[in-house]
Order: sequence, then C-alpha cells, then structure tokens
Amino acid sequence: ATPSPVPKPCTANHKETSMSQEIGFFYGSTTGMTEDVAYRIEAYIKEKHGLEIVPINIIDLDDPNDMFLYKRIILGMPTWNYGEYQDDWEQVVDKIASANLDGTVIAMFGLGDQIGYPEYYLDALGVIGEQLSAQGATFIGEWPTDGYKFTSSKAVKANGKFIGLALDEDSQPEKTQERL
Repeated sequence: ATPSPVPKPCTANHKETSMSQEIGFFYGSTTGMTEDVAYRIEAYIKEKHGLEIVPINIIDLDDPNDMFLYKRIILGMPTWNYGEYQDDWEQVVDKIASANLDGTVIAMFGLGDQIGYPEYYLDALGVIGEQLSAQGATFIGEWPTDGYKFTSSKAVKANGKFIGLALDEDSQPEKTQERL
C-alpha cells in the first residue's frame, strides 16, 4: 500500500469536528503483515462505525512525539525473534519516557508466532504497553488467551488476558478475520 499523508494531530485546544481527527492510528511493519492488518482494521472501523481513521507507519513520522498528541491511539506492532519489538519502534520507544500520557486511551494489537516462539509470544506488545502505562496511559481492548498455544508472553496482564488484540499470521492466519 502507498503511504498515506500524515494527518495533522489534534491538540488540547482542538474542538472536535469528527472522531477521526481525534484518533491516531500507528503501526510498524517490516514484512507487511502488520501493515496489512492495520488496513484491515481501518476498513472495519469505516464499515462498522463510519469513521475515517488512516493508519500511519511510524517510520513515516517526521517526529515520533506527534503520536502522543492524540488522546485516543491505536497501536499495532509485531514481535520479532526472541521478544523484541520491530525496528521502526526504536524511534518511538526512546520518546515514551518523556511523554505525558495521562488521560490517553490506547488500544493495541500485536502479531507474533506462538508456535515458532512460544516463550516470547507478543512480548513487544507487553514491553511497549508497560512503558506507555508507566507514563499514565490507560488501555482498552484486552483480549482473552483462549485458543492460543504459547508458554509465556509479556503481553498477558495480571488478569490473564492480553493487553490488546493478539494475532498470529504465521500459525493461525485463518483466525485473523474472526478476531478482527
């Protein structure tokens, strides 16, 4: 897909004219799987809720801090290798510690390989989620762990649910549409 232009972020003084201007949607993707899912989520949101929310690859941001200007954020990320976040997230992770996310609500989705890396499934989602939480963010969209086969995940919260939507395009691609 062709990168979309980065929409102007909302500011604290911005009067709400439409919901789409109030929600930031960001993802990182190397192989294109997370990007594909982001655009599928965009289509679902438009179809079911009539909202125009443009997914933005974080590598296309001039300033990664722009994503923290939104008070409602959707974040998508894959977990790589042994629980690592995808390379594009490096520029964002460095900025999280200085972000004030009080009052910010975040929905997350992550991709991982629960069969190939069962002890690290969606760890990037958990690691980045923990950092965002430490800065005051709250989360919506936790997801049950039923139907997954993994041994450990930093994305599983104390209540036994994933912090966000858990997807596996490697081992369970046939379940993605239903989970979306």
